[in-house]
Amino acid sequence: MGMDDPVAAARVLVSERYASARWAMLAGSVLTAERTAGSDLDIVVLCDPTDGVPHRRSLRWRGWPVELFVHDPDSLAHYLATDLARRQPSLPRMCATGVTVAGSDEEAERVRRECAAALAAGPAPLPAAELDQLRYALTDALDDLTHSADAGESAVTAAAAWLRTAELALHTAGRWLGTGKWLLRELRDCDPALAQRWLAARGDAAAVAALAREVLEAAGGPLFDGYHAAGDRTRPS
Repeated sequence: MGMDDPVAAARVLVSERYASARWAMLAGSVLTAERTAGSDLDIVVLCDPTDGVPHRRSLRWRGWPVELFVHDPDSLAHYLATDLARRQPSLPRMCATGVTVAGSDEEAERVRRECAAALAAGPAPLPAAELDQLRYALTDALDDLTHSADAGESAVTAAAAWLRTAELALHTAGRWLGTGKWLLRELRDCDPALAQRWLAARGDAAAVAALAREVLEAAGGPLFDGYHAAGDRTRPS
């Protein structure tokens, strides 16, 4: 297998740069049918605790764009938990779907199983205060869109409302979030018909507003009058 094979390339790269790694996994779209000519080698590397770990590093190596996510056991556990708590499981998804390219596959398999189980279980229920904030934000964007008299402002507001609509739909359905292409992938996985309508609405302020109102109703309806969010008394020193 040559360097055009992502698994073989990842094995060589890790052996060159992280020879003492406890394990390393290759993950991402480069392993799937969604691979493109620009797909990265996304590699999670687990090392023993040492200076400089954890870190993320981007580089080009033998023609490959590479993203390295280098952790020790404590930092890996911390960032896995953080991603799950914020409902955007980028690192857990990489670990759940990764292919071991170095070190102990038994250790890596344990992490794979735990991450796959967490993803399958879905995110924790969204606290009511957070749902209210999302409803309020989309309600406010719709009000701005309705009353805007500036074409540029309308376009920007519609773009923001379009993204918030997808995010609120995922929250309401109790699904994971994503950013960029992963927002669309999560929405397609959750509701393919809604994802198709969401894509079709892009750039059309009236269509965005109509879809946003529909998603808002499913989330409990618009929220403005009576909305209350407690502030933080902590002040900078």
